[in-house]
Amino acid sequence: MDTETDPRQRLIASATALLADEGVEAVTLRRIAREAGVSHGAPLRHFTGRTALLSAVATTGFAELRERGERIPGASPRERLLAMCRSYIEFALANPAMFELMFRHDLIDAAEPELSSTNSAVFEDFSTLVGETQAEGWRPGTDGRLLAASLWAALHGLAELWLWGGLGDTLGAGDVDAALAVTLETYLG
Repeated sequence: MDTETDPRQRLIASATALLADEGVEAVTLRRIAREAGVSHGAPLRHFTGRTALLSAVATTGFAELRERGERIPGASPRERLLAMCRSYIEFALANPAMFELMFRHDLIDAAEPELSSTNSAVFEDFSTLVGETQAEGWRPGTDGRLLAASLWAALHGLAELWLWGGLGDTLGAGDVDAALAVTLETYLG
């Protein structure tokens, strides 16, 4: 839908831009309305409140992450899995506020149907690729969904620690690729 003609989409687009520019704390209904050029009450005609609007914004983040996964290069499942892991980290580093919001269950409604469906689709795509890689001989005896969840958690933890300074001064700015390589080597050997 065109964000120019669809007020709901325009509010989501305004909230997404505000989120990227100023972070999650700046994303209030009043600010979103002002950025969208609508009355301060307009967001409540399209969303039940801030949580619903932020859930819609987070849905767009998961949709973008899924689209990135669908475009990953590589001929073999292993190559595609490596590329998908890199894509996850790249997404997080390029979109820190969106990445934060997507996993802030205190700000979003993870049970909201569209958000839940989109989030689940990203994990299902990742799990499928893990299963295809296992079929080629990688950790064949391990439960694929548990392996996918563990690898996802490692990637997520690396991204969060990197973004929010949890690694302190132990690694330099260019070391995220090296840290990712070690993580992937640990899992994929």
